[in-house]
Amino acid sequence: MKKLSSRFSIAVHVLCLIHLSPALCTGDFIAASVKTNPVIIRNIIAQLKKAGLVDVRPGVGGAFLLKDLGEISLLDVYHAVEVIDNGELFNVHAEPDTHCPVGKNMVAVLRSEMRAAQSAMEQRLAQVSLRQLVTELGEKNDA
Repeated sequence: MKKLSSRFSIAVHVLCLIHLSPALCTGDFIAASVKTNPVIIRNIIAQLKKAGLVDVRPGVGGAFLLKDLGEISLLDVYHAVEVIDNGELFNVHAEPDTHCPVGKNMVAVLRSEMRAAQSAMEQRLAQVSLRQLVTELGEKNDA
């Protein structure tokens, strides 16, 4: 099974880390926490900046949040970093046989179900704020 990219989970990690360790949040510090290449972090931060979620101090100043954690939903982060063709998360195979009783209607039937699945996922992501995740992180660290 093919997985979606890890950009979303990395972006959530980055935003939580910026909130919890704002004085330390250089690209190298974040890359060490995520255990990835600093170039990947810079690209994700650029996408988060374009979406209006973070800004970056020039030089070695690091990144900082532009919004309160309670105002940033997981859906906001997802939209900031995941590039989806035509807004569709799932692809449907193109041009099935229109003379086949399955082929002539498969795209319409399957696309409807796939859109419903994407909508359910997006509704769930919209309900969760980064504040909720940071609270849960704190609880897990205290345990």
